[in-house]
Amino acid sequence: MTPLRPASHIPMDTLLSELAFRRREAEKMGGEAAVARQHAAGRLTVRERIRALGDPDSFSELAALTGTGAYDADQTLRGVTPAPYVCGTVRIAGRTTVVGGEDFTVRGGTTFSAPRRKGGQGGLTEDFAYHYRLPLVNLVDGAGGGVGSIEQRGHTVFPGVHGFERSVALLSRSPVASAVLGTAAGGPAGRAILSHFSVMVRGGSQIFAAGPPVVKRSLGHAVDKEDLGGAAVAVDEAGTIHNAADSEADALHQIRRFLSFMPQNVWEPPPVEECDDPIGRYEESLRGILPKSRNQPFDVRRVISLIVDQGSEFEIQPTYGKSVVTMLARFGGRPAGVIANNPMVYAGAMDDRSARKHVRFMQLCDTFHIPIVFLVDVPGFMVGIRAEKRATLLEGMRVVHAAAQLTVPTATVVLRKCYGMAGMATCNKNGVDYKLAWPTGEWGSLPIEGGVAAAYRREIAAAPDPTAKEAEIEARMRPYASPFRTAEAFAVEDIIDPAETRPVLCGLIELAAARIHHDLGPRRGPGGFIP
Repeated sequence: MTPLRPASHIPMDTLLSELAFRRREAEKMGGEAAVARQHAAGRLTVRERIRALGDPDSFSELAALTGTGAYDADQTLRGVTPAPYVCGTVRIAGRTTVVGGEDFTVRGGTTFSAPRRKGGQGGLTEDFAYHYRLPLVNLVDGAGGGVGSIEQRGHTVFPGVHGFERSVALLSRSPVASAVLGTAAGGPAGRAILSHFSVMVRGGSQIFAAGPPVVKRSLGHAVDKEDLGGAAVAVDEAGTIHNAADSEADALHQIRRFLSFMPQNVWEPPPVEECDDPIGRYEESLRGILPKSRNQPFDVRRVISLIVDQGSEFEIQPTYGKSVVTMLARFGGRPAGVIANNPMVYAGAMDDRSARKHVRFMQLCDTFHIPIVFLVDVPGFMVGIRAEKRATLLEGMRVVHAAAQLTVPTATVVLRKCYGMAGMATCNKNGVDYKLAWPTGEWGSLPIEGGVAAAYRREIAAAPDPTAKEAEIEARMRPYASPFRTAEAFAVEDIIDPAETRPVLCGLIELAAARIHHDLGPRRGPGGFIP
């Protein structure tokens, strides 16, 4: 290359030649050997990931020349090691999205020291998403900073100098999705969690506060990185990451699916898609989907599949907090969030994990103006010693608290049971509070069984035959539990034929979408979201 001198004295062809050379150096990433190691580990490079995520030929790179140049004695450029972060804008289903990710082939994706950050918290990618009100996709494959940088700086850095302020602010403005595609710790791990949706590859990625070497030094425990932060821990057990994927391709597909339900930002309504599934479709099979015994479980996912637009379901956190199902879907092409109690797990009772999942999903929908459909079959909060030790009451009341702050329209359909404070979390007192029920619906502070034993304890205990007395009181009370008695008193808004659930909900979601569109305007500020 030409020795370094003022650009005004260098011919344009020479300058363009250097520009092309620097761009080629960036495209090489960490070099052939490093790229081969990445592929041998079964992982794509960051540039391959971006191409797989976006529409064909839609990636427009930002800050491509950032890196470290190698110069000889006369200051002639011989090569460039690019910064270990690649970013830009890409179109996903035709919509512009900001994307950025660590380049593991360059120094393992560790933080690049420069006057301004290219990626990571407070970096250019987050600035673009924030100021242009665009969705952001983080492709996480790095451990962030390390102690090795101390020698370069000559001092340590106080935590928070490069903080998460921009990451946090984005959560109230634009959709943020993260894919953990390698081993993530430190800052990259924090940003993966500060997302509206996150996914990792089962058996191929890990996430933790600190890795095995730090754990061994701190606690004396030798632990494998998969056992410490693989999907079995981070997704299934802790719920730190929302979903697990079978492959990188699956992870990127899930991000595309998630973003298809999201608006570009909180100032826009969710996107509506063409729908060829008839809105008036009746499903007579729903009339027989509940078992004859009210204590037997049924497949609530089957119920969902029969009432939403066919094939539109996208479940979030399917392996965590499994007594509740949280799912994005469409009704007549319009996005909605579905929250359904799952009687296959704990009979649908709300435990601490399902409560946290419930809150997280409601906040997502409320932030991005997505109406919510509650499909209710909840006997109450989980009870017992284990439930009390895990603060189920505290977590459950946080659900009630979050539900009381909802601003989006909701529709409640009681399929079977709706009891106690857990039942309160399925209503929205800030809106129309329109509650529907199937003829099989039942509700109250407590079920009659058990409730009678508590309310009439002394009378039952004083009877010659306490068991017979309890059965007698239950039989006397049971007619009052009919949902039709509640409908007579207008304490529930309507009872519907299960077969007409889809057309009824499609109509309500259409009304909700019209109201949301009307409420949005230039004066509306961003909402709130807590990961």
